[in-house]
Formats: sequence, C-alpha cells, structure tokens
Amino acid sequence: MPEKVRFGIIGVGNMGSGHAKSFMDGKVADGVLAAVCDIDPARLEWAETALPGVARFSAAGDMFASGLIDAAIISVPHYFHPPLAIEAFRSGLHVMCEKPAGVYTKQAREMNEEADKHKDLVFGMMFNQRTNPAYIKIHDMVQSGELGEIRRVNIIITDWYRPQYYYDSGSWRGTWAGEGGGVLLNQCPHNLDLWQWICGLPVSVTSFCHEGKWHSIEVEDDVTAYTEYANGATGVFVTCTADAPGTNRFEITGDLGKLVYENGKLMQYKLAIGEREYNRTVKEAFPTPPCEASEVDVSGDYPQHVGVLNAFTSAILRGGKLIADGREGIRGLELSNAIHLSSWLGKTVTLPIDEDLFYNELQKKVNNVQK
Repeated sequence: MPEKVRFGIIGVGNMGSGHAKSFMDGKVADGVLAAVCDIDPARLEWAETALPGVARFSAAGDMFASGLIDAAIISVPHYFHPPLAIEAFRSGLHVMCEKPAGVYTKQAREMNEEADKHKDLVFGMMFNQRTNPAYIKIHDMVQSGELGEIRRVNIIITDWYRPQYYYDSGSWRGTWAGEGGGVLLNQCPHNLDLWQWICGLPVSVTSFCHEGKWHSIEVEDDVTAYTEYANGATGVFVTCTADAPGTNRFEITGDLGKLVYENGKLMQYKLAIGEREYNRTVKEAFPTPPCEASEVDVSGDYPQHVGVLNAFTSAILRGGKLIADGREGIRGLELSNAIHLSSWLGKTVTLPIDEDLFYNELQKKVNNVQK
C-alpha cells in the first residue's frame, strides 16, 4: 500500500487550478499532485510555472497510461465527466468527479455501471457543501425523525449572481452544446444534491425555466419548480443568477416543527405536540399550536473541497468513508433533468424520468441553436 495517493487533475481551469493549489500547499495530507492535463496550451504553460515538478499532458489518455498517477480528478466541462470517468476506471484509476455527474442521467448511469465493474476502485463526487456542519446537522435531524414526517420543503437559492461578463468569459458557457444547461447544471448541483440528500427525491415535478431571461445566453437563468412527494409533501425550488441581492434560504416543515437555515443561522421551531395530533384534539376555532423556537448550534469545521479530497484519499488508503459516493451524483442530476424536461414539455413529469426522452429533447435544444 503506497504512503500517498498520486493524483492527476484533468482540466486546470478555475476549479482544477484550485485543487492543484490545495495539493501544492500540502492541504491533502495523504495525496500528492503528480500530473495535470489540459487541452489548452496556455494552461499547461501556467502549470509549468505554478506547479513545479508536476508532469504535464495534453491528452487524458496519455496521463492515464503514464503510470504516474493512482487517481484522477475530473474538472472539465460537464459533458466530459462521464466519458473521462469511464476511461479512468478502465485504466485502473480511482476517480473524483467534479459536479455535476454529467449533463443527463443516461450518461451518468453508464458511468455508475462502469464504476460497479471495478469494486477495488474508489469513486467520489465533489459535493463539498456536504462538509458544511449546518447541512450535516439538518440532514441528521431530518433523517432521525426529529421533524416528524416531512410536509413541505422551500428552497430559494438566488445568491448565484452572475454578470454578462461571466458568461462571455468562455465560449462554452451559457450554451446547450457547451454546458448542457444553465443555473441548474452549473450553479445548483450542490443545492439539488443537498435537497435530495436531506429530503429524498420527489415523485413529480412541474417547472418553469426561463432561458436567457436576464442574460444574453441560450440556457436558463431563472427557474421555479413545484414538486410533490410520495407521502403528499410538497416542495418549491427557486433559483436565479440575476437577483441582487440574492437569497439563500432552506426551509423544511414537518409534522413536529420546522427548520430554517438562512444567513448562516439554523433555527428550529419545535411543536409541543405533533400537528396531526393537535389538529385532532384541540377544541378551539383559532388556536396557535404551542411552539418553542431555538437556534441550533452549527459551529464546527467546514473543510470544503479539501475535506472531500482528504476523505477520498483515506477511502483509498484505509477504507475510510467518502463525503459523497460518486454514484450518488445521479440523484441531483435526476432532479435537474426533471425540472428541465417539465419546462420543455410544458407539463408535469414523474420521476424517474424517461431518459431517452430527455436526451432527445436536449438534442433539439442543441441542434436548434446550431442551425
């Protein structure tokens, strides 16, 4: 067993260069950066100066076959996540994939199926917000039944503000062919993952995706979705890249009370008696169910991307627990695809979605733009 995991990063743009810096600063205790790969010569020139002693490749296959790395971090445009992960698995490499898992669930499913063929290889997804102690606390409280049965979920995540300059900074940004989607696929994979991780997947989605409403782009920059769960619970998800100032609020109501997370503060509203029992037994016409409000302690370490990478190396070397198994990436993507598909078709869609239908509708988007 090696003392350290040798990493190779595919794509050293914004995220990839950030991961590289974490290695160079010694923040990944059991890992070392051995190689990087990028199709842009300018990024390789940057790596030559910024990453001394690190091998450079212009083709992922060459890096995979070099024998220099044990694990690959995939940090490239979304469409290429699954095919590169599959190639890495077949090359005998562990894989850490940046979000999202892919553009459409059919390709993510193929990636997961390939991962399942390589039981000795570790597959992780870069869901760094799962290391936030606030979301960990919310997850544990909901999953333990402390809120009772979930009744309603409201998520407003509009603090992803992006100016036109952001979309103009890369030819692939804001396009169906290059990115495969807008705010849902670029900014919101973390939020969609947290939603399903904490509350599970709904059974139906009705949505409205406004494409290029606030920016000169092809894809959606303003979304509202209504969801229903098998138990009758409902959810509303709102996101946008043009609200200023934006809002970041996660609210979950259950039979036994409510959690609200906003501005770094988690509030719990705990009913003295469950709403259903109170509803059946109270003998007043206009009562207010007794409730106690308190702030929940969410202090603690928030290691972000470095925490995910350290857990990943521990899983490789010692069988430690991942922050997020790579196979779980398909779940948030299922939500994203369902929201897109409902809006495109103009009707409610059920989960799991028809993967072939989604792919065909996506191709219509791509081809209409390219004509």
